[in-house]
Amino acid sequence: MDQKKLAIIATKGTLDWAYPPLILASTAAALGYEVQIFFTFYGLQMVRKDLSALKVSPLGNPGMPMKMPFGPKWFKGINWNIPNAVQSLVPGFESFATVLMKQTIKNNGVATIAELRELCQEADVKFTVCQMTVELFGFEHSDFIDGLEYVGAASFFEFAGDSDICLFI
Repeated sequence: MDQKKLAIIATKGTLDWAYPPLILASTAAALGYEVQIFFTFYGLQMVRKDLSALKVSPLGNPGMPMKMPFGPKWFKGINWNIPNAVQSLVPGFESFATVLMKQTIKNNGVATIAELRELCQEADVKFTVCQMTVELFGFEHSDFIDGLEYVGAASFFEFAGDSDICLFI
């Protein structure tokens, strides 16, 4: 029987959107799939050496209301559904939401993006990066982690065309 293949196109550059492609890729690799992630546009943020650009953007995200990761039980149980108008007008709200998300991740023992990225690489998930997007955004190869292959979209289609599952995230 042929090895199953999973192809993922990663296009988002926020902390919350970095998790799905890496979790799915590492899980598929653990299940014996051959996996390739094609990082393009804002998805490039996930493979940069400096992950500080990965923030949570709660603005316009109706699924965003979260519980607080600290305080007494009654306080942590409140769903904080903050209107978009407030989120957009309060200086530093995105940074505040990012701090809360990182604390929630830590409190629940969830791996960091750097840890998941390393796990994927150890599991032989192939990381391909859109060279056109690297050039478009003015990045240098030295901005990124080791172990990447810089390709065009046609190279990704070679793998994706034969994959059993192809996801756009």
